[in-house]
Amino acid sequence: MTSTTQHSGRREGAGRGAPPVRDHVIGVDLGGTKIRAGIATATGDLLAEKRIETSADGSEAVEQIHALAVELCETAGITLDRVLATGVGGAGVPDAEGTSFDLAPNLTALGGVPFSTRLATLLGHPVVIENDVNVSAVGELVAGLGRGLTDFVFISVGTGIGMGVIANGVLLRGARGAAGEIGFLPLGADPLDPASHVRGALEEVTAGDAVSGRFLLAPNPSPRSNAGAGISAEEVFALAASGDAQAVDAVDEEARWLAAGIAAVTAVLDPELVILGGGIGARPDLVPRVTSWLARYGQPHVPVRISQLGPLAPVIGAAEIARHAAAAAAERGLSR
Repeated sequence: MTSTTQHSGRREGAGRGAPPVRDHVIGVDLGGTKIRAGIATATGDLLAEKRIETSADGSEAVEQIHALAVELCETAGITLDRVLATGVGGAGVPDAEGTSFDLAPNLTALGGVPFSTRLATLLGHPVVIENDVNVSAVGELVAGLGRGLTDFVFISVGTGIGMGVIANGVLLRGARGAAGEIGFLPLGADPLDPASHVRGALEEVTAGDAVSGRFLLAPNPSPRSNAGAGISAEEVFALAASGDAQAVDAVDEEARWLAAGIAAVTAVLDPELVILGGGIGARPDLVPRVTSWLARYGQPHVPVRISQLGPLAPVIGAAEIARHAAAAAAERGLSR
């Protein structure tokens, strides 16, 4: 299934005999279930976007992104040789060489694979990779709630939890590229339990399956939570909205631990704004509970807002890092 949105753009032809002017970039959000990509001008104007389902374990991601890039160029009225660079945000941490993703449980086929090198060979232009939550933070910086700010964090909560940090107006990556992995904060679950070392103590209590688990394992089960029945986090939130006491408790517990993570982050980074995104983080009914818990933690003035870019944040951010990579490469070329 492919979903396409065209934002603007016009068909352009390059002059015969002259090399094409490379004046576009592509941004890709590579997830475990979906790939969303967009093409933008070199000045950052998004022209079109497309979304497809990710192949199982990401084994065909390189070929899928190449096909998307070709389709996006056709939609924008250009050829692929007009693209300066492609940025890819993935659910993992770029390795030391910047060629593949580590700590990417939903993209296991990419482990140890020279992903960016293979993709660059197919596309015919440079490819830069970054963590998906980091590129979402960059997207917010250039086109979202972070515009005009110099210090803020973007926290995504869904199947897991992660954070992108903008400090002094730039993305903070850390010594090993893993800055913002707040799932490993020693909060919520027992941080000494080896089970909490796989995805982190805080993620154990804030991930989507934790919301479902709390609902199903409550001491006074509601009629909806019979033994062996499955339920999604989205369904738990819907039940909470209808007044189901057990669901209300499960959602409030989610807010409690998310607020604890935000309180810890605030103590270290003192952000101007906390932006929430992701399947759970972007729920409007969660924010009042989070701010209530922050007040109980003694931090009533921490501003928390939901991203207005939604799923476009990582696409815009990935395009932006591609634009920066291309500009840096051009500067290096001119300095030689």
